[in-house]
Amino acid sequence: MATHIPRRKFIAALGGAAVTAWPLAGRAQQPVRVFRIGYLGYSSPALEQNLVGAFRQGLGELGYVDGQNVAIEYRSAEGKLDRLPELAAELVGLNVDAIVTLATPAAQAAKKATTTIPIVVAAMADPARDGLVASLARPGGNITGSTFLGPELIPKRLGLLKELVPGAIRVAVLWHPGVYGERTMTNMLKETEVSAQALTLQLQLQGVEGPVDFDGAFQAMLKDRADALLVFPSPMLYLEYRHIVDLAGKNLLPAVYPWREAVDAGGLASYGASIPDLLRRAGIMVGKILKGAKPVDLPVEQPIKFDLVVNLKTAKSLGLSIPQTLLATADEVIE
Repeated sequence: MATHIPRRKFIAALGGAAVTAWPLAGRAQQPVRVFRIGYLGYSSPALEQNLVGAFRQGLGELGYVDGQNVAIEYRSAEGKLDRLPELAAELVGLNVDAIVTLATPAAQAAKKATTTIPIVVAAMADPARDGLVASLARPGGNITGSTFLGPELIPKRLGLLKELVPGAIRVAVLWHPGVYGERTMTNMLKETEVSAQALTLQLQLQGVEGPVDFDGAFQAMLKDRADALLVFPSPMLYLEYRHIVDLAGKNLLPAVYPWREAVDAGGLASYGASIPDLLRRAGIMVGKILKGAKPVDLPVEQPIKFDLVVNLKTAKSLGLSIPQTLLATADEVIE
C-alpha cells in the first residue's frame, strides 16, 4: 500500500536534501591547487633524466604528481655554470613555490636570487662551510637539503684506489677548482693530502674548468707517469663521466670515482652516496614544504645509502686482480 506524504512536508524534505547536497557539489567542483616547482639543472633534462625521475618519485611519496597537482619548471645551464644566476632569477620571477637543485653552485645562485622562496639542494658538499646554512641541525634560512659528505669520504676513496692498485706510487687527482666554496675545497684537498701521506702516495693535481680541458689534463697525467686516478666530486664532472671514463680507459689509468654512474659507464670503481637517492629525498623535502613545513625547521640530512661498486670487466682490461675481500664487501660487482 502506498504511503502518502503531505505536500508541505515533502517540499521541506526535498529542500533540506538540496541544501545538504549543494555544499558537497560545490566542494567537489573546487579546482585542485597546482604548485609550481623550479628545477635548476646543470645539463639538459634528457641527460639528468634519472635524477629528475628520482626527484619525482620522492614527490610522489607525499602525494604530489607532476602534471596533476604540481607543475615542474625546468631550467638548464647546459653545462655552463655562469648561466646559473640568470636561470635562478628567471625561476624566482615565475614566483615558484619552491626551487630544487642538485648541488652547491646552483644553490649559491638561487640563494642570491631569493631569500624567501624555499630552496632544497639535493647534494651539497659541505653546506655550513660554503655558507649555505648556519648549521646542519638548524639551517637558519630558506635553504635545506642533503649533504653527500664531500671531504669526509675522500680518504675512503683513496684507500680503495690503493687496494685496487697496490703498486701505485703517483696518483693523479682530477678536480674542478672553485666548484664549491673556498673553505670546502681547501678541506677536501687537505683530506686528500693527509690520506696520501698515510698511504705513501704522491699526488698530482689536475684542475679542469670544463670538458675542453680534459685532453690536456690526461696528457699531463701521462707525462708525469701517474699510476692511477682519483676523480673529485663535482656536478660538471658527474655529468661528463662517460667522457672521463673513455679517456681513462684509452690511457690505461685505473680510476676511482665518487659515484656509481661512472662505473655503470665503464669506470673501474666508485664509493659514495647515492645521488638518485638524494634526489628522491629532495622530492620528499619539497613535498613537506608544499604541505606547510619551513626550510628553517628541516635539518640538513646526511646520506643513508652508499654504493661501493666495482667493474670486473674494466679491471680485467687493466690487468688488475681484485681482492676477494673487496668483492665480498662491494654493494655491486659489474661483470
